[in-house]
Amino acid sequence: MALPRLRTVVLVSGAALLTRRALKRRIARSPLWPLPALPEPVSGHSQRRATAVRRLLITERSEVAEGVVRLRLEGAGLPRWEPGAHLDLVLPSGLVRQYSLCGDPEDTGAYTVATRLVADGRGGSREVHDQLREGLEIEVRGPRNRFPLTEAPAYVFVVGGIGITPVLPMLRSLAASGADWRLLYGGRSRASMPFLEEIEKLGADGDRVTVVAQDETGHPDVAGALAELAPGTAVYCCGPEPLTDAVAAALPAGRPLHLERFSAAAGDAAGPGSGPFEVELRRSGRTVPVAAGQSVLAAVRTAAPHVAYSCEQGFCGTCQQRVLEGEIDHRDDLLTDDERGDSMLICVSRCRGGRLVLDL
Repeated sequence: MALPRLRTVVLVSGAALLTRRALKRRIARSPLWPLPALPEPVSGHSQRRATAVRRLLITERSEVAEGVVRLRLEGAGLPRWEPGAHLDLVLPSGLVRQYSLCGDPEDTGAYTVATRLVADGRGGSREVHDQLREGLEIEVRGPRNRFPLTEAPAYVFVVGGIGITPVLPMLRSLAASGADWRLLYGGRSRASMPFLEEIEKLGADGDRVTVVAQDETGHPDVAGALAELAPGTAVYCCGPEPLTDAVAAALPAGRPLHLERFSAAAGDAAGPGSGPFEVELRRSGRTVPVAAGQSVLAAVRTAAPHVAYSCEQGFCGTCQQRVLEGEIDHRDDLLTDDERGDSMLICVSRCRGGRLVLDL
């Protein structure tokens, strides 16, 4: 009886010894060990994305201009929002796109968004127009606001086309409060300009609204609209890049501009940080090259395909990653100054040197 028991003890002890040796060899080989020695990861866990996810019912779909569809999304007890806020729509394909809220902030039973069909876009607007119908439930995230209406003695808005969607709730609020405001609203044609009738009614008192249809009178006079601004006037712009560039160029030096773009600001292809560089993924021990015409996100996903992303234009913040080393070339319009100190949106931002180290 003693011999079999001794044999069992020897076998168990030997197996435990082999396991410990194997574990030591694994720890010695792998940069992922020992994980407890590393700080808690923050990449992929931005507070910016800590917003509720809801499923809302599409109860109304209407065409408010040529190629522009408005959707009413109903649900119970929805959070109030401030003018300028946007909503993330999770489309049936899984694409996530951001659309400005253009309804009533006090309506806690529904959100309203509008989107223009972009035939040569990245597919989001096409999916909205082709697949989102009344009676369909859709997942949303938010709302969030990166384009808030600030306190000012007067306001000037310069808007192009579908860029009116975040501005419309601002105009309603300012008109109701009796504030001093003016709007320059441009578009290809009157038929293509959403909410035009309501906007003209809002500005009927005092000729506050100037409508410029390109097929009638050409491009809007941006410089004229921004001439002789009273001190403290807040200037807001939302529209395509040529319009936003014109507004920025027309403003006097030092005058702040509240801006929301249709797409991420185009970087200088020959400027600092536009060449190739390397990205080290500290936690996985991998280093990946980033080509001159390649995003950090695309390069990183070759080694870490689990990395989350969404808009790929520096809008949503989904791909925000912590930077441990290296000089960042920020090319987004989303992060705060504090966030820019140690993090970046890897879908658009790059490196100003030869190497970045990410907490991945």
